[in-house]
Amino acid sequence: MKPKTGQAVLKSANMQGAALMTVSMAAFTVNDTFFKLLGDHLPFFQVLFLRSVGVMVLMVGLAYRMGAVHLPTSRPDRWLIAFRTLAEVAAAYFFLTALVHLPIANVTAIIMALPLTVTLGAALFLGEPVGWRRLLAIAIGLFGVLLILRPGGADFTIYSVYAVLAVLFVTVRDLSVRRISAEVPSLTVALAAVIGILGFSAVGAVSSDWSPMAPRDIFWLIGSMVFILGGYLFSVMAMRFGEVAFVTPFRYSGLMVALLIGLLVFDDWPDGLTLLGAAIVVLTGLFTFWREQHAN
Repeated sequence: MKPKTGQAVLKSANMQGAALMTVSMAAFTVNDTFFKLLGDHLPFFQVLFLRSVGVMVLMVGLAYRMGAVHLPTSRPDRWLIAFRTLAEVAAAYFFLTALVHLPIANVTAIIMALPLTVTLGAALFLGEPVGWRRLLAIAIGLFGVLLILRPGGADFTIYSVYAVLAVLFVTVRDLSVRRISAEVPSLTVALAAVIGILGFSAVGAVSSDWSPMAPRDIFWLIGSMVFILGGYLFSVMAMRFGEVAFVTPFRYSGLMVALLIGLLVFDDWPDGLTLLGAAIVVLTGLFTFWREQHAN
């Protein structure tokens, strides 16, 4: 058997990275599905608190085994992690609340606008150069979001606004992490976010009336814990296996999974305008990413 050439090895790594990214996005979407199923009949903060406890236990165990968590010594890093955690808490609240009340495919399609908003935010607040082609793509992509939302229409509710707020806070989260030193482990940042969400959900859970959970609910809760952690781990592995330019576009596979789950689990299928808006968001996001790589 002939040894693999450098090009063949790179191609193999890219395919592994693409597969891992696709699995990661599927895992995140399955986690969303479990949370939505629970949120349909259980108090929101009860579900969020219990899931946060489980995720924190799993993540602490993983971090301990990897030895990947330590407190940053830099004061700016500590402030940035705290700021990012606040953004993560707000994003989780708005996204999950919207998820419980809106079709999963619609919320997922709106979240797919993140590459556009992060690129725009990086240009406005971090001074990163963005050419007119990407700015035009961002404008068209945001028009696609409006097609999904259709403000003033019969399906536009306060939870539609929540989905948009989730995008804004995730954008803030992703921009802030760019300023954190590379020496700070990713698990440290992620664990800080989990602790923040746990504290926030604990306050809400104390003031909420809890409901008894059936065995099915416990299964869904455990599934949500496992799949959200799996999504995080697979996404990290994906970026380490393949080239960023090849692997990152496979994030959009999550929308296909959300469409399929929405149909099979919730008997939801977006209308034509929503599908058109989702297609615009995905295509402009892909173009924006391609232009960023081309410019570099």
